[in-house]
Amino acid sequence: MRPHTADEATKVVDCVEDWQDVFRSVLGRRLVFAADEYYLLARRPFPNADTYEGFPMHEDGIGMARTFETEFDGHTDETTGPRAGFFAWVEGRLDGTEFEPYRGPRTEAKVLVRPRPNAPVGIITSKYGASVLQPIIGRLGRDDVRLVTIDNQYFGGNIAVTGLLVGEDIARVLGDEPAGHRYLLPDVCLSAGRFLDGSSPADLPHPVEVVTTDGQSLRRALAARSREDAMSSEASGGAAPGLA
Repeated sequence: MRPHTADEATKVVDCVEDWQDVFRSVLGRRLVFAADEYYLLARRPFPNADTYEGFPMHEDGIGMARTFETEFDGHTDETTGPRAGFFAWVEGRLDGTEFEPYRGPRTEAKVLVRPRPNAPVGIITSKYGASVLQPIIGRLGRDDVRLVTIDNQYFGGNIAVTGLLVGEDIARVLGDEPAGHRYLLPDVCLSAGRFLDGSSPADLPHPVEVVTTDGQSLRRALAARSREDAMSSEASGGAAPGLA
């Protein structure tokens, strides 16, 4: 199998959006949606939030980018996470053996170590994740926050979603990053506290903070740094940058 080309992705998005118009006229709802990856590959803007009709397929990668931006910008008080359904409630294989589904419980968000209060922030993400996060983070106007983009070589080099990043690839890139910085790891990479290659955050070359994968959680994580700076700045009589 080969990955889609940008031209093919554009045709898929056009086809889906055409059928959405057909279904809306007949059924009153869109029924079909294109995955976020197609919009990213086609370099097309994501549809407005109301286009997704409540994000019923969020966990399948449809509307994740738009919900993340909406949450990060504070346009909603709720987060859109895993939904109830067959793959959410099934508790065992058909043969009765126990198993831990990949999309099952990930890990509790926690800080493995707290860096110095003024430490620069590196957000660990994938190539597609960087495409979504770059404009969002750019609006903050903070030169202390950067993206640490991971190329997924473990699965052959043509996988670009954050949820399939593994410890081996993260460790390879993180090993070249400076020590003492604050590194944020989205928990979507983990299942029961481990990456898909069996390693854990404790195996990485630098300590990381595991952050729940939604816009509100990332904003809170970045705001925590700002609050520390504010307290430090007040103590010295200066002013601290905000999260405008």
